[in-house]
Order: sequence, then structure tokens, then C-alpha cells
Amino acid sequence: MKIVVCVKQVVDTEAEKRLNPGSWRLDRGVDCILNPYDEYAVEEALLLKESQGGEVTVLCMGPDMATDAIRKALAMGADNALLVSDDALAGSDTQGTAYVLAETLKSLEFDLVLFGSRSTDGETGCVPAAVAERLSLPLLSSLSKVEVHDSSLTVHRETEEGYVAYECPTPAVLSVVKGINEPRYPTMKGILSSKKKPIDVKDAAALNLEASQIGLSGAKTRVLSASVPEPRKAGVKIEDDGGGARLIADFLTSEKLV
Repeated sequence: MKIVVCVKQVVDTEAEKRLNPGSWRLDRGVDCILNPYDEYAVEEALLLKESQGGEVTVLCMGPDMATDAIRKALAMGADNALLVSDDALAGSDTQGTAYVLAETLKSLEFDLVLFGSRSTDGETGCVPAAVAERLSLPLLSSLSKVEVHDSSLTVHRETEEGYVAYECPTPAVLSVVKGINEPRYPTMKGILSSKKKPIDVKDAAALNLEASQIGLSGAKTRVLSASVPEPRKAGVKIEDDGGGARLIADFLTSEKLV
């Protein structure tokens, strides 16, 4: 089974996020990591490989520095990787990103394409669906369980009421939720071996990408303004000297909460 896991390098969740004035693009000149949600997709691909055999390829769109995130996925156990990197891709929105990933996937052989549920910087969760649409493949999203039987899948899709079971033939595009598994920590052996694993790098010309669909000029969305949230105001402190219940009831009434 050939599995491709699409990953993204994001700003460290512990780092202070800043937008560049004028462009309103996220300042990535800080510590960056493999998107935490993508670790679950990588782990699920590795578990499927261990049970079914095959190969796991990591696909990433980003700058040269994204190789750091790719190396972590390789250290976890992925076999090889492909980085799509080009200055012309800077500023691409979710639709532009989906276009690039889909066009790249068309040049690869795969049975499954796995995504994390979303990225910690964009938080849209739209890319897996947009990629599936461009590839004319079924999308199974928010999955909490994936099983492979020959050339078909049995999955559990997480919902507010529980889960729904689906069956689907391969190839297909999947997105998995946090908690579907426990991502493994790269071992020292895995870290050392990851340095020897190949990372193929392609630019926009190599993939024959249309300039009108990538980068800031090809983006379908625009950020017109941004502002810093106001500091959280201190709450109301009620000391109970015998009439605390009445004070709480009066406060809830004044706030129209009861």
C-alpha cells in the first residue's frame, strides 16, 4: 500500500504569533515545528504500513526551512519525502495550497492520502476537502478509526453524537482527528536514519503550476485588516458573607444569563 501524508510546517504553538504589517501574513521568523495535528496522520500512516505493508511518503509545500518538519516525519518512520518549494508560492491561501498539493499528487502513485484535521496557524480545515475535489476522489474526514481490507476502507467518522461508520474503496483522501492514535517519539536510530532518507524538491516550473492559481496574486481571499484582541477583563468577585447566593442571582440576572 502506498500512502502519502500531507504535512505542514507551522509556527511553534508556544511562540508569540505576529502578523507582518501591510501584507498581514504570519511572521514565520520564529521557531517552527511540524504541525501537531499532522503527527496523528503520520502515525496512522505508519500503523497502516506496519499492518498492510507498503511505503509512506511525506508531501509538504513550504520554504526550504520546512525540511526540518519533514525530517521529524521521516524520523518517526516515513520512507521518503517530497517538498514543493518556490518563492512564487508565498502567500497562497487554502485553495492555492490545495491546487499545489493536488497537482503534485497527480504525479505520484498512491492508495491513500492522509491529512491532519487542520493546521494550528490557519485553522481552516478546508485543504483536505479541496484536494479531494480536485482529484475527484472520495473524502472521509474527521476520522477516529481507519481499517484497510484489501482495496477498501472501513472508517469511523467522529460527530457530536458519537461516530458514523463508512465503507469506501481506495484510492481516497482521509483526514484524521487528534486522539485517533498516540504519535510515536522519534528514536535516536530514527533521527539518524532520517538524515539519509531522500527528500525530493520540486518548484512550480517542475510541476507546471499555473501562476494565476498560486501565491498572493492567485489567492481567492484577502486580509483587509487585523487587530490584537483586548486583554481579558477581570471577573466579578463575590465574597459570601451570608448573602452570596442572592448576589450571584442578581449578577446573572443583570447579565441576562438567567
